[in-house]
Amino acid sequence: PNLPTRTVRQMRVEAAAIVLGSSQDEADIDHSEAERRGIEVARRRSGGGAVLLVPGDHVWLDVWLPAGDPLWDDDVGRAADWLASVWISALDAVGVRSLAAHRGALITTEWSRHVCFAGLGPGEVTARGRKLVGISQRRTRDWARFQCLVHRRWDADVSFGLLAMPGAVEACVDWADRVATVGDSPIENAMALALAEATATA
Repeated sequence: PNLPTRTVRQMRVEAAAIVLGSSQDEADIDHSEAERRGIEVARRRSGGGAVLLVPGDHVWLDVWLPAGDPLWDDDVGRAADWLASVWISALDAVGVRSLAAHRGALITTEWSRHVCFAGLGPGEVTARGRKLVGISQRRTRDWARFQCLVHRRWDADVSFGLLAMPGAVEACVDWADRVATVGDSPIENAMALALAEATATA
């Protein structure tokens, strides 16, 4: 949507789904296994690898900025820097430490084209070197939409177990501890306060 002002929406997952990136091959996913587990296969308009969504397992916020907003940046690589700072402030407020925002080019791995949290993009946040905040960005000349996801729980067995490619089962073990989580921390309230403070001064 072409929203005229800054807008933040908290999204809730109502049913389990594996969501493919806009250009990701359907053949990446073992559809029979997804059906057996009761997991829907869907697709989003932003790029990147697949994201597993499970009710109660995520904090998901969508943030819109209209072009010309003081927080707007024409440089796609810097556009989410302000949002990374907000996430770090909110996470620090609930006791998550050793946080860092990734500045610079996308960091890819063997699996990042297939699983979103296996790569690290501009503005995303790590905790002790493990990816914690994922941000996908979709933009036009009129607006930018940042879809932000933090895991309360991370299940590498399912995320990689749904992939239909050699080595995916072994990757479950390798990636089990590479993604940070926030458990049941009240991050939504802390994020609301941090966003309000950041946007009030911009």
